Amino acid sequence: MGNGNLAGAIRSGFHGKLIAPGDGGYDEARKVWNGMIDKRPALIAQCETTSDVVAVVGLARDKGLPLAVRGGAHNVAGNAVCDDGVVIDLRSMKRCDVDVEARIARAEGGLTWHEYDAATQKHGLASPGGAISSTGIAGLTLGGGFGWLSRSYGLVCDHVVSAEVVTAGGDVLTVSADENSDLYWAIRGGGGNFGVVTRFDYRLHEVGELYAGLILYPRSEAHAFLRMFADLTASAPDELSTMAAMLCAPDGTPVVGQFSVYHGPAEEGEKVLDPVRSLGTPIVDDVAMKPYTIVQQAFDDGFPSGNRNYWKANYITKVDHACIDVLVEHANAAPSPMCVVGLEHMMGGAVSRIPAEDTAFGHREAEYNLLILGMHDDPGLDDAVRDWARGYSAAVQPFSTGGVYVNYMTDDEPDRIGAAYGSKHYERLASIKKKYDPDNLFRLNQNIVPVS
Repeated sequence: MGNGNLAGAIRSGFHGKLIAPGDGGYDEARKVWNGMIDKRPALIAQCETTSDVVAVVGLARDKGLPLAVRGGAHNVAGNAVCDDGVVIDLRSMKRCDVDVEARIARAEGGLTWHEYDAATQKHGLASPGGAISSTGIAGLTLGGGFGWLSRSYGLVCDHVVSAEVVTAGGDVLTVSADENSDLYWAIRGGGGNFGVVTRFDYRLHEVGELYAGLILYPRSEAHAFLRMFADLTASAPDELSTMAAMLCAPDGTPVVGQFSVYHGPAEEGEKVLDPVRSLGTPIVDDVAMKPYTIVQQAFDDGFPSGNRNYWKANYITKVDHACIDVLVEHANAAPSPMCVVGLEHMMGGAVSRIPAEDTAFGHREAEYNLLILGMHDDPGLDDAVRDWARGYSAAVQPFSTGGVYVNYMTDDEPDRIGAAYGSKHYERLASIKKKYDPDNLFRLNQNIVPVS
């Protein structure tokens, strides 16, 4: 197949497929979701078993090569692929076994949330998961992970009861509260710094239909809408998760609105969302009882693979009048109609009641996350979109906690690494990093440098 010496260096018995430059399917295999990422690895190893992963980790370690790990490859920074190195591609590892009685799902690291939700919803069960179903379970979980069920049940990482991890030394470890507990703590919010997670065991909850959907108004109502949103979310019950957004309709018309998910009866949800509808006559209102899988896929069409993405994110302390003025002014200056500004209210509730020291996720005090989505499909707009997102992020700093959600970070923010993990946790994470990855093999991420 022309895989050359690198492929030949992997011991016999590799079960998956090895793809090198010049092989059929190479260009497709190296593509990731963000169209701005264009990297050419020396070898892509599409692994089928944990032993495959061990072999590729050993190859990269022994050859001193960059090592990227690909799950769903939805990460905006493009860390799932690298130049002149080795990619561990987990997308062939998609088994998901559901123990209905124990309410545990055993899921391999190559699954997307679409696939995971399909497997668990066959039994009327779910774990909190991402808001875009093409996102991989692994990356979202390792960074903490919040979604539509988080205010009711907690973060994605809070539902990991155990995991299988391949370390830099090639050891295959089971981690849990009782076994390798330091590594178990670290992978729940510390990102992909500590090894390749080939399997997660998640707790499950009974989840059926949800009262959910989109309500939109003309952008001219943005100030009034965001004031209402601030009041609504300040006293929202745990059952309500929502995101306000300033975006453009398919015809390019600027609009403002929110996507809401109420985890309870429709009649209760209607009462909770009454302030949203009381602003006037919405131009869109499709809130209704919907299957959980449909809710999870609601944003998929707006985030297709191949679009060019440059994001910024900030946790926000409170949404007051001064903050709203900045949010609206900068949203109205977006250089592309595909750009979106989202103000997520998916934390708080159950997330904030879990002790901060229980996991490596370091920002449980935050309730709002501002997501500045620089999205477009024209390479000629790259600079304008970057400048807009960076300027927007700088303008909201007076209203920020100083923290940032690690899963939303781009690859040009080394000065925010400490802020991503939280100052209370970073030192502990660096010590665990030294124990399990002293040479920093797993560095293509929001990297925690091993403590010296």
